[in-house]
Amino acid sequence: MKKLMGYDPNTKYIVVAAVLFQMMMAYLVSDASWVTVIGLAYCLGGTINHSMSLAIHEISHNLAFGHSRLLANRILGFIANIPLGIPVSISFRKYHLEHHRYQGDNEKDVDIPTDFEGKFFVNTATKLLWVILQPLFYSIRPFFVRPKPVQGLEIINVILQISIDALVVYFWGIKPLVYMIGGTLLATGLHPMAGHFISEHYMFKEGYETYSYYGPLNYLTFNVGYHNEHHDFPGIPGSKLPLVGITLTHSFITNGCVSIVHLC
Repeated sequence: MKKLMGYDPNTKYIVVAAVLFQMMMAYLVSDASWVTVIGLAYCLGGTINHSMSLAIHEISHNLAFGHSRLLANRILGFIANIPLGIPVSISFRKYHLEHHRYQGDNEKDVDIPTDFEGKFFVNTATKLLWVILQPLFYSIRPFFVRPKPVQGLEIINVILQISIDALVVYFWGIKPLVYMIGGTLLATGLHPMAGHFISEHYMFKEGYETYSYYGPLNYLTFNVGYHNEHHDFPGIPGSKLPLVGITLTHSFITNGCVSIVHLC
């Protein structure tokens, strides 16, 4: 299993290519109709932005440059954050690492819905509303459940992102920014890409807090669907998570054969 751990050097190329594409699209929609802007934000921009949010997830585990190059990981996180329009990279990392450490803890794991969410959104209509508003709950929940001091890198993240957003509006107008931020919000709500939020950690059966998804959307999400595998081995980059089951099976068979040989 140690052979799978480390980092994926291809992550930086994927991030840079996706960010450049998104900024090109932002420029191209500057003269488009509002219907086109919103439609593209949902179908195309939102999909790519959600992918970049999961690139930020990879980077939060230092899986782009390894643990020996922390600053390089943080800088790449800033870059992946650019098309999202909302500064999230550093704040996400601050809470996400605790999610791994304290998974299932109602006070320390802010991925868990609050008591209010559990008691209010109890039928089909309210649950649909909750899914639509999921970006809101996901972003503000940490400040109510587990507020933390602001870090220096968070301030840099905010200043950098707001500056880029301002430049986008100044040179290209408001529509490109709506394309960026709208895509981010739409793709974390009622959107196919956001299904993993529900599938990963919301308990459907007592005693099972983490689930995996092995479908085609993993190609766009850095294999975040392999979520049991990710929580068991957070030091393995997403590109190698599909190999975890194969490696464990091979190890089990190999060790079994060794035991039989010793018994003989």
